[in-house]
Amino acid sequence: MTEHLTDLDAAVDWLLQRVDGPLRIGAPLALGKPHRLLNALYARVENDASRPLQLYTALSLNPPRGGAGLEARFMAPFAERHFGADFPRLAYADAMVRDHLPAHVQVEEFYMQSGALLGSSQAQRSYTSLNYTHAADAVAQRAPHAIVQKVAMRANDRRLSLSCNNDITQDTLDAMVARGLPRPLMIAEIDPQLPYLAGSATVDVSFFDLVITPPGPYPALFGLPRQPVSDADYAIGLYASTLVRDGGTLQIGIGTLADALSHALVLRHTDNARYRQILQALDPGLASHPTVLECGGLEPFEIGLYGCSEMLNEGFRRLVQTGVIRRKVHDDLALLQRIENGTAWTTDYATLEAEGEYLHGAFYLGSPEFYQWLRDLPDEERSAIGMRRISEINQLYGGDETLERMQRRDARFFNSCMMATALGAAVSDALEDGRVVSGVGGQYNFVAMAHALPGARSALIFRATREDKGVLHSNVRWNYGHTTIPRHLRDLYINEYGIADLRNMTDEDCVIAMAAITDAQFQVALLDKAKASKKLAAGFTPAGDGQRNTAAAVSAALSPFRQSGLLPDYPLGSDFTEVEQHLVKALGWLKQNTQTPMAKLRTVLAAVTQPAGDGDQAYLQRMGLEAPKTMGERIEARLLRLGLARTAAG
Repeated sequence: MTEHLTDLDAAVDWLLQRVDGPLRIGAPLALGKPHRLLNALYARVENDASRPLQLYTALSLNPPRGGAGLEARFMAPFAERHFGADFPRLAYADAMVRDHLPAHVQVEEFYMQSGALLGSSQAQRSYTSLNYTHAADAVAQRAPHAIVQKVAMRANDRRLSLSCNNDITQDTLDAMVARGLPRPLMIAEIDPQLPYLAGSATVDVSFFDLVITPPGPYPALFGLPRQPVSDADYAIGLYASTLVRDGGTLQIGIGTLADALSHALVLRHTDNARYRQILQALDPGLASHPTVLECGGLEPFEIGLYGCSEMLNEGFRRLVQTGVIRRKVHDDLALLQRIENGTAWTTDYATLEAEGEYLHGAFYLGSPEFYQWLRDLPDEERSAIGMRRISEINQLYGGDETLERMQRRDARFFNSCMMATALGAAVSDALEDGRVVSGVGGQYNFVAMAHALPGARSALIFRATREDKGVLHSNVRWNYGHTTIPRHLRDLYINEYGIADLRNMTDEDCVIAMAAITDAQFQVALLDKAKASKKLAAGFTPAGDGQRNTAAAVSAALSPFRQSGLLPDYPLGSDFTEVEQHLVKALGWLKQNTQTPMAKLRTVLAAVTQPAGDGDQAYLQRMGLEAPKTMGERIEARLLRLGLARTAAG
């Protein structure tokens, strides 16, 4: 019998009365984590060593605090407006950042907020390296006493929606049964702001042992602030968009690279003539690129795409809205086979249109606008979005493989990496000293699936360079001390300088292809290393002068389209005000130009003589520097004016 409570402390009492001694708790990643319930539980056990707590989860999200100085001045007001002053920060996550978790509390995660926990010994020691599809069994192995999850409900309906996180809850329960373990207590926290998604995302209320409906007001859902898209990001997105085949299947990751790809696909479909103009300016030979001709295209999407991605995000919203994603699939294999082989019954097409789904995901995360879109969708459109188990989305095996192969025709899997080697390995989740930046997540799953599906391709996208303390480094490496994707699974790599097709290529061909998308100032050293390692003929010389492979050349090619608004800073919408958008640019310039003591000195000296600019007052007021009182505030005001002046034309 399902019990119902409204008080969070009473819910904690309910749990503690049913579990003696140590507590082992599972919780979904990201949005599905019940922050208020977890905070109430953590507060109860934090100072009680007789109640050891182990929490199994991933991606514990808290609003950013910002650093010091100008960054803090910008971030504090934005965070309060965007997340809400009453947003319940995860207390255990804040403690973990500072290595302040008590000794009897352990938080084990298989995916971290990118770069947020590099300095946390507790987080690094308790990280579990897993493919996303293995996470359910790993949690089951820990034999959790309870699984806690945020859910959605609607009036007069006995079915609750797992909504944002249909990813591993049910897979975990199945894995526990397979291991002969008792079923954990299932605890749901109702959030009225969570969009209700029906179909396979719903369970009967009896699925849960306890349902908590805390009193309002309800804090806002965690919204990811949308970031500006750079020239390099746009170039990568444009190259990637040429590899998508009409009528195929699309998976994308998250971040500005995914935003740029989504925008490029929208342009390809809705403004094809100007889309081709941009491609011509970026790379005149792109239309005849062998890989584009073999597996992609430049035409609008007559059939449309089917989206199948572990995470649904902002880009998918825009792709659905513009008609790029509209190819529906059905779970009736015989129906799809009849349509495929031309023997469809009269009613088959009507059934597919009425019952089919064009977008499948295992969890979703995005902006407040994204959540509102899900809430406001008419029922018939929302029913075309299906939230599925991660075991269904991220792999072909263990379910109805024949059906999934038919649904996922001409699949294109786009995921980000940090670095790639000249021989085709990818570095995506950790540094060579072992510290974890984020996690493997589903990347390996999708790369492997691309090799298992006929006609499928995996594309790992990355920026060609990175700057660290004022020094530019190439992200195409000869070798690196950590690998996420091994080189025997090499496929497509894309950065702002082009496409490298490595599938089934010799090591020498891989080196040549990767060198062709390496920044000009690093090409010679890379080729010399390859020659010294016997992977390249001693007399090899690259075609062309390599000067197209510069940031300046990319920016020059895209500049007219940036100026015209065809490639806006925020293609999927912005969470920043117009004033804040200018401040983001100015603060980014200041950060880039103060990375070393010498650069900081030069920038401060330049700021001292920076005259006031027209309109500076609005920006100074937003940053609380319109009337600086101390020497530090006066320097900050001048630095801000300098950053605004240097980015005014950007």
